[in-house]
Amino acid sequence: MVSGQGVGWQALYPWEPRFLDVDGGRMAYVDVGAGAPILCVHGNPTWGFYWRRVAERYAPARRVLLPDHLGCGRSDKPQAWPYRLSGHVDNLERLVLALDLRDITLVVHDWGGAIGLGVAGRHPERFARLVITNTAAFPAPHIPARIAVCRVPGFGALAVRGLNGFAGAAVHMATEKGLAPDVRAGLLAPYGSWADRIATLRFVEDIPMAADHPSRAALEAVAAGLPGLAHLPTALVWGMKDWCFTPWFLAEFRRRFPAAAVIEVADAGHYVMEDAPEAVLAAIAS
Repeated sequence: MVSGQGVGWQALYPWEPRFLDVDGGRMAYVDVGAGAPILCVHGNPTWGFYWRRVAERYAPARRVLLPDHLGCGRSDKPQAWPYRLSGHVDNLERLVLALDLRDITLVVHDWGGAIGLGVAGRHPERFARLVITNTAAFPAPHIPARIAVCRVPGFGALAVRGLNGFAGAAVHMATEKGLAPDVRAGLLAPYGSWADRIATLRFVEDIPMAADHPSRAALEAVAAGLPGLAHLPTALVWGMKDWCFTPWFLAEFRRRFPAAAVIEVADAGHYVMEDAPEAVLAAIAS
């Protein structure tokens, strides 16, 4: 677990978490500033730390919320919870409703796209703007080989939970420009043991490639909700060197959000908020 202030990565993320009881345990979230909320939803294998620059830039003039999905960051990491897409959407929805968030600027990345846009599709009246970065919210026809191998029974658990082969590899493979040591330490801090890496593996296993996958219907429901959000001011900010959420995914979002502003960052990878933070922060400001 991670907590408190100190030197190194803690100085980059000094905010103490609050907690909300959700299905499966306690969800941790940072809640700083005041005004119309900016809700930043992370993916796998990151946590609220990934969005730290949003809080630095926009709080206290705006209210910035950085939740950690169950199993991630400073949230509880139950070992028997199902870790399905529907459960993550339900938990984020509970946070939005419990805090009565309205006029939300939603900022998403990776699995945060399906989770955050899933909540927005259920409650479009609460959302005012979208900033979508290197993610998906609809089924895809393919999966990168280096992720597929992490889904192999037995081997995947050993690699992801035993050797930290997913989060540990991501701090090198998900960025084009490299990360400072304190940033790498911050991204990895919540995932120091087999038990801590439960969600890292479950997210990988929950990618619904087959029609009969338990989360396929939930992902299709998220996709079905996107037309109800297409009228919102939207920015698509894409690291074009992302080997996971490739430009194919950007093209799919452009098809679904034809009025969106599109910012292609040629030299950024999957961790676009690390490689090109100003592009994302400018999109939020605009």
